[in-house]
Amino acid sequence: METKLVQIAGKAETSPQFVFNSLAHLIDEGCLKSSFRKLRRWAATGIDKRSYCDYEQDLSVNIHDLHQRLKSGKYKAPDIRRAWIPKGDGKGKRPLGISTIEDKIVQRAVSDILSVIYENDFSRHSYGSRIRKSAHQALSYIRSRIMQYPFRWTIDADIKSCFDSFDHRLILEILKKRVNDGSTSKLISQWMKAGVIDGKQMFNPESGVPQGNIISPLLSNIYLHEVLDQWLEGIRPMLRGEMFFVRFADDFVIGFEYKEDAQRVYQALAKRLQKYGLTIHPEKTRLLNFSPGNKGDSRTFDFLGFTHYWTTSKRGFAVIKRRTKRVKVNRVFKAIYEYCRDNRHERVREQWNGLCMKIKGYYAYFAIPGNFRFLEDVYRKARHYWFKWLNRRSQYNSYTWDGFEDLLKNFPLPRPRIIHKNV
Repeated sequence: METKLVQIAGKAETSPQFVFNSLAHLIDEGCLKSSFRKLRRWAATGIDKRSYCDYEQDLSVNIHDLHQRLKSGKYKAPDIRRAWIPKGDGKGKRPLGISTIEDKIVQRAVSDILSVIYENDFSRHSYGSRIRKSAHQALSYIRSRIMQYPFRWTIDADIKSCFDSFDHRLILEILKKRVNDGSTSKLISQWMKAGVIDGKQMFNPESGVPQGNIISPLLSNIYLHEVLDQWLEGIRPMLRGEMFFVRFADDFVIGFEYKEDAQRVYQALAKRLQKYGLTIHPEKTRLLNFSPGNKGDSRTFDFLGFTHYWTTSKRGFAVIKRRTKRVKVNRVFKAIYEYCRDNRHERVREQWNGLCMKIKGYYAYFAIPGNFRFLEDVYRKARHYWFKWLNRRSQYNSYTWDGFEDLLKNFPLPRPRIIHKNV
């Protein structure tokens, strides 16, 4: 299977106009087993309540049966269970679609095959859900471009309810330009139109792709590559000055050398997206003069959980720094507090293991140059909250601060440090 994917990737790279008409035969039993092993063992279950471990007990038989249904065309994408998770800004919740274990296997297989084709087509300025691409690379690119070149006008944009607004017909039309395989198109159409069960209610979506599905980030990138990335590349020669853009999923930043270029694109952007059924978020999209001479919150922008702002270095030079977005700060502290509160009944070692995992997770993402103060705050808050809730395990205080310091010698919390030094 890996050899076949390498061959497909090579063909896609050397022949950008080539249309792949036969891909379904690649999804054999070996491919499905490999896809199964890539799934998260403890992921939430779909409407059938069948877990990873349940499916693994008789894996060969289950995979054989699944392959036969796919091969004969009898496989039908099952309905999706909907859950709700908090939004990144802490206001409201966003829907999350949870598929069955079998559907996840098939989606993983199709996604892996399509990814090696489209990876050669996608813009190098697109970073979300890509092979060997990361949010930290996007952050590094933005900072280097603005500091090295005179990009002083910035469009900080966000697409409103992006995943829920994709036009099903347009997605299939865009796919046919590169992949015109009937079986693959049929599966993708079923996934987009699968019934959604939310509590006791069920409905069939007329647009969009379910967030949480394995195939959805790839479909999003294919759609936005056609709608946004290629359009921006196409209008670049029409501008008076230089331009750059960075997109991560449905969030993107565009930088301009001249104000008139920024205004022209800002006005045309909404019309371009509207043509494809998408809408610019009015509260999260703005045109700003992002330059060293302008300071304050009105001259900053947020991207990928960080607030970008100009400041002065120790040597007196204007530099861009990033700090954790204020809303994210509050959510991180709240999550640590709730973990210490909800797990205070566990053994100390188990509490310590879980708390260390959470802290290391925050360090792994937010530990970039200029953001060390936030990392220190995470460490201090974790100490404070853990001490507080250890003392709520009974009606008597379990620890004094001296006793708690002795405990930390045996169960030390991770110290803050900058991990991503080149971001």
